[in-house]
Amino acid sequence: MKLEAHGWTLELLPALGGAVGALRHDGHDVLRPAPEGTADALATGCFPLVPYANRIAHGRFEFDGRAYRLPLNFGDHPHSLHGLGWKAEWTVVETGKDHATLAHAHDGSAGWPWPYRAEQRFVLAPGQMWIELSLTNAADAPMPAGIGLHPYFPCDAETHLTFTAERVWLADQTMLPTESAPADALGDWSATAPVAGTVLIDNAYDGWDGSAGIGQGWGRFAMRGEGARVLHLYRPPAADFFCIEPVSHPPDAVNRGGMDVLAPGATLALAMTLSV
Repeated sequence: MKLEAHGWTLELLPALGGAVGALRHDGHDVLRPAPEGTADALATGCFPLVPYANRIAHGRFEFDGRAYRLPLNFGDHPHSLHGLGWKAEWTVVETGKDHATLAHAHDGSAGWPWPYRAEQRFVLAPGQMWIELSLTNAADAPMPAGIGLHPYFPCDAETHLTFTAERVWLADQTMLPTESAPADALGDWSATAPVAGTVLIDNAYDGWDGSAGIGQGWGRFAMRGEGARVLHLYRPPAADFFCIEPVSHPPDAVNRGGMDVLAPGATLALAMTLSV
């Protein structure tokens, strides 16, 4: 489905993890466009992270005195990744020229025993595109909860990035956090730095102030995250894209503290605004 308003073109792929297929403003790709006919949410422009973000170590965790096991859902990777929503089909709840709402309901299977409902609301406005992601606990018991958005931005030699955080989590070879370090340990992003590089960065920046600036050859735009204290930066070596993901918690937070707990009927929400 496609929305067009205020100079924006937004293509949504509800059946493919509720993902964004493309986002353009005045003909410029703000998000990386998905290949025509792709069946892989990881090849899209953005997808939701729900009911947890990033990794849960070996798919195992304990909550409220009980042990749980999630399927390993990312090839031969040793950890469960990105939640359940990106593997699910979302339904169209509402649509208009400049807005749409997608929903995903989980029945308490697939290793996550708490039923929940997630929604994404997309809004196009003059100079802004806004996504709100919400997660509501539909179980009759408390539920650990995490959410986030996983946008992919085009990257070339002209791409620059600016953001400020309190610290960065260094990681082991499987990208689980090991220790915190000063925020400039992998590059001084507060001073505006080129994104392209030859070393993998796949690290969580904690204490993020909620704003980031992205410079491309065609211009500069801003990203704002509300309800996200962590910004996860994913920069593969020599790739034509990078990700800065507003998320509610660092990787493996359910095993390390720092993950929200939702009472029955309670809702966790997060929003991302892109302003050109």
